[in-house]
Amino acid sequence: MRFVPTVIPEVVIIEPKVFTDERGYFMESFRKDLFEENVRKINFVQDNESKSTRGVLRGLHYQLPPFAQSKLVRVIKGKVLDVAVDIRKGSPTFGKYVAVELSEENKRELFIPRGFAHGFLVLSDEAIFAYKVDNYYAPEYDRSICFDDPTIGIEWNFPKDKIVISQKDKNASYLKDAELFEYTDLYGDVE
Repeated sequence: MRFVPTVIPEVVIIEPKVFTDERGYFMESFRKDLFEENVRKINFVQDNESKSTRGVLRGLHYQLPPFAQSKLVRVIKGKVLDVAVDIRKGSPTFGKYVAVELSEENKRELFIPRGFAHGFLVLSDEAIFAYKVDNYYAPEYDRSICFDDPTIGIEWNFPKDKIVISQKDKNASYLKDAELFEYTDLYGDVE
């Protein structure tokens, strides 16, 4: 496994070693010891999976403390543009984002820590998206920021009139009006 830093140090690209032969392929998508040695201590508690079609944009989502979540995301089928936005007030990278193409071909994964909003746009006919989280889903703490917030300025490189979003995301806040995180340790003691 290779751990690749991004322009925001806490957001990390993970490139697993993929072994292929005439039967197909094998890879380790997560190894706790290597992850903790290269990224941070973590205790993932839930795995999630979604299926979406071309142009579906899910995000930018996050949960407030005490249910803030870190995510380790990957694509099983298809291709997406995956985005993590720093929403930690006082952070030197506040309002900045990392955008990474994740696909079944490149098998890359992206680690998005607590204190970041996350979203992805499906670039293929369909995509199966899988991710681990280190805290449980808590709908009352669930929030969303507009995917097209001009102060963030994400370059989705996709026709805006072809993007499909949920009603929840249509009602999302702009960054200036959103409930945000403080730039502190959002993990506490991880067991």
